[in-house]
Amino acid sequence: MLDVYAHVFTAGLYWVFLGAGIGILVGSIPGLSGAMIIALALPTTYFMDGGDALLFLISIYIGATTGGLISATLMRMPGTEAAIMTTLDGYPMAARGEPARALGIGVAASFVGGMVAWAILALFSPPLSLIAVRFGPYEIFAMTVVALTLIAAVSRGSLLNGLLAAALGALISMPGIDPISGTIRLTFGQNDLDSGLTLLPAILGILVLSQVIVDCEDLKTRLTAKAGLAFAVIKLKDITNYAWAYVRSALIGTWIGILPGVGGTTASIAAYSVAKATSRTPEKFGHGAEEGIIASETANNAGTVGALVPLITLGIPGSVITAILLGAMVIHNLNPGPLLFAENPEIAYTVIAGSLAANIAMLIIMLVATPFLAKLMYVNKVYLLPPIVVFCFIGAFSVSSRFFDIGVMLAFAALGYLMDKARIPPGPFIIAYVLTPMAERNLRSGLVTYDGSFMPLLTRPLCAFFLAVAVISVVWSVWAEIKAFRARRAAQQASGASA
Repeated sequence: MLDVYAHVFTAGLYWVFLGAGIGILVGSIPGLSGAMIIALALPTTYFMDGGDALLFLISIYIGATTGGLISATLMRMPGTEAAIMTTLDGYPMAARGEPARALGIGVAASFVGGMVAWAILALFSPPLSLIAVRFGPYEIFAMTVVALTLIAAVSRGSLLNGLLAAALGALISMPGIDPISGTIRLTFGQNDLDSGLTLLPAILGILVLSQVIVDCEDLKTRLTAKAGLAFAVIKLKDITNYAWAYVRSALIGTWIGILPGVGGTTASIAAYSVAKATSRTPEKFGHGAEEGIIASETANNAGTVGALVPLITLGIPGSVITAILLGAMVIHNLNPGPLLFAENPEIAYTVIAGSLAANIAMLIIMLVATPFLAKLMYVNKVYLLPPIVVFCFIGAFSVSSRFFDIGVMLAFAALGYLMDKARIPPGPFIIAYVLTPMAERNLRSGLVTYDGSFMPLLTRPLCAFFLAVAVISVVWSVWAEIKAFRARRAAQQASGASA
């Protein structure tokens, strides 16, 4: 094992830094994705050593996840799906003149999340993966319900608008193949809808292109404050003040990352939900709360590393990118799964050591680049928006090589623009759009497994626990909404009386 770590941190460092740098660059560009660049990079590894190939691809994976926070923070356009929640607090902080500070907090959170997940990956991979794969459909459904309760948390002052956005997101996610019967539903005769609406074009439209349209309404608006060229410094007090937030979000992200098919986006959503629900100042979330950035970025990077656990121990990919990594291992005649530690222990430990090295490389690259990246906040939008639009079109088309996906992206862009004008938050829409198919699939699978009975949701301990957390979260959010309404009404009455 020590020989593997020595190789990774000597001869393998070239591939680690190259991969992390490429990943950060691609992840920071709205419209491109980590899955896309890893798929493109895979053929270049055919003639590489298997260990070096995995180092290169894993470093791209980790770098792309972190790179997403750059555009999410500086332009309110998530570079990757996992950075969706970062836009809620990263951009407001950057817009008030603290872009380097916002990026610094995000980088620190990404590093801490990755390191906690790496420690779990290194110490507990086999037992954790064995526990995770025993989760039945009802357990995963209950976890999804907990994540869906974030809808109340991200509605930012209007629970009704949040529920409306969520209902719309859930409705739009329904067309396509029925997850149980396999029949086609809600396609209205459009063959292009047979496989449903693809996630990437939808996100590019409603979060990126819609923001481009909004920005085009007033291209002359620019931030006049001076960003300076100060390097982002990760202060010790930033970590000590939010120590529990880091640990909690990292554990949530790692655990959700281990679950096959859930992913870093869900991890980020769940951690953000918990952070706001337990915060002493929940009203700051959505307006530049440091804890919001910490929760999102810690969880999505922890989920990235956590997804490697079932990959190397059971040969089960937990996401699209880990599925590509699984293919890379097969191409190089490796045997991912329970026998990997027995037959190719050097490969298993290369993955573990590579995740550590990639997180360190990511930290170094981001800290060096932060002062220059922060200057993007002060560049005239006329020069930034056209390339973003081009990359959005490239990203939408590259998913399935269909012009239909470009049309989907444009339709979602129009929807996002209308929602912005109606003050309907996009957060609940995206959350419901992403999680509804997962919730439906697991609920109906559970009904099939248990002969149509809902009782296991209450009798299975983990199911009951997760549902109880969901109920408490909803009640807490509704009560907070009522208290805020009463406080506003009392303030209005007081101001009327004084007048």
